[in-house]
Amino acid sequence: MTHASTSGRTAPGTPAPTPAPTAASRPDSSDKALYGGKSSRRITVRDIAAAKGRGEKWPMLTAYDAMTASVFDQAGIPVLLVGDSMGNCHLGYDSTVPVTMEEIAILSAAVVRGTKRALVVADLPFGAYQESPTQALRNATRLLKEAGVQAVKLEGGERSAHQIELLVSAGIPVMAHVGLTPQSVNAFGGYPVQGRGEEAAQQLLRDAKAVQDAGAFAVVLEVVPAELAAEVTRVLHIPTVGIGAGQDCDAQVLVWTDMAGLTPGRVPRFVKQYAQLRTALTDAAKSFADDVVGGAYPAPEHSFH
Repeated sequence: MTHASTSGRTAPGTPAPTPAPTAASRPDSSDKALYGGKSSRRITVRDIAAAKGRGEKWPMLTAYDAMTASVFDQAGIPVLLVGDSMGNCHLGYDSTVPVTMEEIAILSAAVVRGTKRALVVADLPFGAYQESPTQALRNATRLLKEAGVQAVKLEGGERSAHQIELLVSAGIPVMAHVGLTPQSVNAFGGYPVQGRGEEAAQQLLRDAKAVQDAGAFAVVLEVVPAELAAEVTRVLHIPTVGIGAGQDCDAQVLVWTDMAGLTPGRVPRFVKQYAQLRTALTDAAKSFADDVVGGAYPAPEHSFH
């Protein structure tokens, strides 16, 4: 978000006003950073808003279990999303649609137990909020009370504004999600780029503004043209979280199994793989099997007498 500068004349002898300190000049700006900051307390939505104000970019990853979440928490990832992407990458479904509230609640609780600093956001799955704002409140409340998450995420722009308003008024922080919304895969007929063309771009802008006006503390922009995502980021005062939305968003998120090279087959164009865990795990499993078959494991040092 940019601010127009103002200038004016000062009276003779009046000291010139001291320029406001920038993020780089503030001695404590690194202490407050979401990634790499020195604070060990759990991050809050107020910290997220402050990061937007000082122009700090930050990373977000998905997590679905306590052990993986603890690794990401130790690495300093400030926001973890217990996404309904668990349907594809952990539960064996072919989309996010079948994921249930029970599955989200169980895995969200595990992620919370595995973290100390990260802000944990849980998805409201398909069918858990579309019926009415009251349904959304009931299910979001469950995730905060039973799983211990600090915020929830739901898909949809203008069509979900009333749900967001009620949740926020009840004290539940909401991360919104516009652009490609995977729960609508059957309506989209796949996973096409969203916001191409003037009419579609204007609708995405309206959706982003609607969720901001409803009280969302951040909004995910998924698979939209980079130029459009940059414009949305410029006009909103809440942070944008990009996934396939270019480099100008305030934050970036990836599904962790994609990021770490655990997902089989082709991954989306926007994914950068930072490791090859599928290859490493396959090699480890084969080495273990070979040792067992060949009698090399367990060796004497692995046995009791």
